[in-house]
Amino acid sequence: MEDAIKKADTLIEALGWIRRFRDTVTVIKLGGSVLDNGDTLQHILLDVLFMESVGMRPVIVHGGGARISKAMDESGIQPRFIQGRRYTDAATLEIVKRVLAKETNEEIASLLEKLSGRAMTLNFESTNVLYGEQIKLTDDGGNEIDLGFVGKVTNVDRMVIDNLCYAGQVPIIPSVCVNQEGQWLNVNADTAATAVAEALGAEKLVLLSDVPGVLRDKRDPNSLIKTLTSTEARDLIKAGVIESGMIPKVESCLETLQRGVGKIHIVDGRIRHSLLLEVYTTAGIGTQFVQD
Repeated sequence: MEDAIKKADTLIEALGWIRRFRDTVTVIKLGGSVLDNGDTLQHILLDVLFMESVGMRPVIVHGGGARISKAMDESGIQPRFIQGRRYTDAATLEIVKRVLAKETNEEIASLLEKLSGRAMTLNFESTNVLYGEQIKLTDDGGNEIDLGFVGKVTNVDRMVIDNLCYAGQVPIIPSVCVNQEGQWLNVNADTAATAVAEALGAEKLVLLSDVPGVLRDKRDPNSLIKTLTSTEARDLIKAGVIESGMIPKVESCLETLQRGVGKIHIVDGRIRHSLLLEVYTTAGIGTQFVQD
């Protein structure tokens, strides 16, 4: 009886959040760390199915870096990364289109439908919704760096995504875009997800990764910081608490907050039902970023 009562209490706790987030958009970014584990991906998609069933409008944006690197290795192409971005020549772009924008995109949609959900692939063979331009970076000397076919999202076809959400379908969007000339470009999944969240005016952007969130001491998982304002996060960057690869991720979260997204969450997607625990419980399990 006590176990049954605890379950009922959990449902009542979730009820307030379910009512609050009904009819709001949550953009969920899936990365390689969760895509390459079948059980983890299934639990995440079960969470997505629950969210849609109780009235939220989940939108999935995904990458697939590890899968792309594996396919490149099989083709005898050595991956190169410049300022954290994959150099993408014509041969690499074909792999990105096949592995990311087709195979992985369709796999996610197919798995969600096997779980009794409704999903729609939004890739170059169905309906593209991400448009952009090539990235131009410079080195310390001011010289332009050639990244190949690497881009950033400058425009999102919101109407297509909104219509799918209203129809009870979950849009599945790969992190590629097309420019004005019809050229396909490889896009960083985090930046693609933030662009989609901004365009949709999302209530939440959830970045599922292989880290629990922001730690005061990266050696101590119990030092997780549950909530950070923009000012607090910048202070932690200055103090060196947030460092190395976490800095651009956090800075991207703060920029997205300024552009109208309600909250951004960094969550360890390897934890079973991490999405539900973060969204529908008061304590949460990751780090959430909020405006001051």
